[in-house]
Amino acid sequence: MIEFKNEPFTNFADPANRAAMEAALASVKEQLGKEYPLVIGGEKIFTEKKIKSINPGNVDQVVGLVSKADQKLAEKAMQVALETFETWKLVDPVTRAGYLFKAAAELRRRKFEFSAYLVYEVGKNWAEADADTAEAIDFMEFYGREMLRLAERQPLTPYPGEDNRLTYIPLGVGVVIPPWNFPLAIMCGMTTAALVSGNTVLLKPASTAPVIAAKFVELLESIGMPVGVVNYIPGSGSEIGDFLVEHPKTRFISFTGSRDVGLRINELAAKIQPGQIWIKRFVGELGGKDGIVVDASADLDAAAEGIVTSAFGFQGQKCSAGSRAIIHKDVYDAVVEKVIERVKALQVGPAEENYPVGPVIDQAAYEKILEYIEIGKEEGKLVAGGGKAEGNGYYIQPTVFVDVPHQARIMLEEIFGPVLAITKVDSFEEGINVFNNTEYGLTGSVYSNDREHLEYARTHMHCGNLYFNRKCTGALVGVHPFGGFNMSGTDSKAGGRDYLLLFTQAKVVSEKL
Repeated sequence: MIEFKNEPFTNFADPANRAAMEAALASVKEQLGKEYPLVIGGEKIFTEKKIKSINPGNVDQVVGLVSKADQKLAEKAMQVALETFETWKLVDPVTRAGYLFKAAAELRRRKFEFSAYLVYEVGKNWAEADADTAEAIDFMEFYGREMLRLAERQPLTPYPGEDNRLTYIPLGVGVVIPPWNFPLAIMCGMTTAALVSGNTVLLKPASTAPVIAAKFVELLESIGMPVGVVNYIPGSGSEIGDFLVEHPKTRFISFTGSRDVGLRINELAAKIQPGQIWIKRFVGELGGKDGIVVDASADLDAAAEGIVTSAFGFQGQKCSAGSRAIIHKDVYDAVVEKVIERVKALQVGPAEENYPVGPVIDQAAYEKILEYIEIGKEEGKLVAGGGKAEGNGYYIQPTVFVDVPHQARIMLEEIFGPVLAITKVDSFEEGINVFNNTEYGLTGSVYSNDREHLEYARTHMHCGNLYFNRKCTGALVGVHPFGGFNMSGTDSKAGGRDYLLLFTQAKVVSEKL
């Protein structure tokens, strides 16, 4: 087993890679509009009700029609998963890890194809799509190795006259509810972490990104994943989401998404149902209101570049997006000028054509973000963007507000779009206090060349992933285990050595010799 290394990102400046991506986009375009079934115990089930997935950058283009599960089919999937669990939990962890390595190899071979689906279904430009696919590969390679590590004999304090062994056993049937913004990477990571640990999965993809999940389930089938281990059941949250969360046989729920939905799931899961014999486990990542603090000693060009990349990468639709910039008064004007210059150079257009800024995900997000922009116009000074952008999709101009009060709504509430609020502080310590003034605690960044200030931030900034002198997005599997504090979730640390423990339970057997 070779040491884990992160999947390299594709250099699209290379003509060969560019040609490969263009060919993949053309090939996938020919596949758009297909119908996809539910997959329950290997059975393909087409239903009358469908989820229509559309290209947010071209709303006339249907990416796919996905069959929709009702409660009867969700119950069928639960029974299949329960039955499959009885055999899957006994499969050697080495064998389970092997499936992940095979799936990672297959995804690596089909990297451009899956990236093309991400371009069409959620509006990621080429680099963002490639990073999503690379992260999915990383999750499988990393979690496979983690399962091998946990399957080894675990260290315990020796005790005379006894043989003591600790093993990690699976939990049971889990409901996996991934987000639309990383519909391959996070969906893949959540699903494969659960299954490699010996659990069976009911996969309910995001309704705005069900096709990429269907393609991933097809990939698992192609490498021989036993039927019933992953059951693909798209459907509405109100119809089958609540039903599965409350189901007495559900052992755990793994969720990534909005704060409000996550808190509702947590509340429903906490209530014991008739016939339930365990406390359900909730693994949640619920978003953020992340910020970048710029000290007077910072490299101002690097800070401005980090602010813009963090705020507007994938249109600000990342839970790690740096939607706040908190800048020391001595360098405020200079940094603002550099940020505005960079933002105004960003071009908005179709992801298929690889524009730096593409569409937001759907009509609801589009309207919500535009509402926040109007709120921002009342709270701060608009210096860039401020409205809709042209195109047959959900395009919004990259928007920047300056001189924003610390208590403004656009400084406190998650917008999840291409909107940046900039505020001024009188001291570095005040900047840290402003950063902490949020109910979230996911990612943050500090630009400073003052070692005392960096060490102060290390202690006082309250977030799960803190970066010094670099952007606050782009966590790498194995390098930056990812998860946040407060309302940002359960600090699950995806892509880290603690993660598989969330899908297992430790059993100790002691034998007197």
